[in-house]
Amino acid sequence: MRKLKAGGFMTLDGVFQDPGGFGELDGGGWALPYFSDAARDDAIAGIEASDLFLCGRVTYELLSTAWSGNEGEYADRLREIPKLVASRTLRGPLTWNASVLDGDVPEAVAELKVLPGKDIVMYGSGTLLRTLLRHGLVDEVAVGVHPLVLGEGKRLFDGIGRADLTLVDVAKGDTGVATLIYRP
Repeated sequence: MRKLKAGGFMTLDGVFQDPGGFGELDGGGWALPYFSDAARDDAIAGIEASDLFLCGRVTYELLSTAWSGNEGEYADRLREIPKLVASRTLRGPLTWNASVLDGDVPEAVAELKVLPGKDIVMYGSGTLLRTLLRHGLVDEVAVGVHPLVLGEGKRLFDGIGRADLTLVDVAKGDTGVATLIYRP
């Protein structure tokens, strides 16, 4: 059975909104000064261990705009991996090697997990992550906690209710980011 491995960035106060500086939030782009070669290598490894990238509409729109024209190993891997975009509003065909996943998303993801193949990777996509956690479909959550407090912005786990997780690994990056890996 394939595993769904989710990852993302958040501040020490739990804000995950606008880490790349896309104009969603004053102070957006907060993750960029902390991005390192090691973080890039970890992201590449996550994509290479997967054969499907799952994301929500907002993450798709932000990443496809930011990365579709970039060069380099990470940009190449991100461009090449097939993507499914969970959305109630987008209609295909999409660019950037992506297709729309509409309808009952938890049911569709459950069906994808039993198909043969590598893992499914998901970056960002807070709303989708919360939905899939509530349905017991996420096998691993890796959160890069950045050493700053914003004081405002959307928080990653707002509204999810209780979710008991087990810490399986901690890695301290050279820029002060602590990557915490949890499993349900």
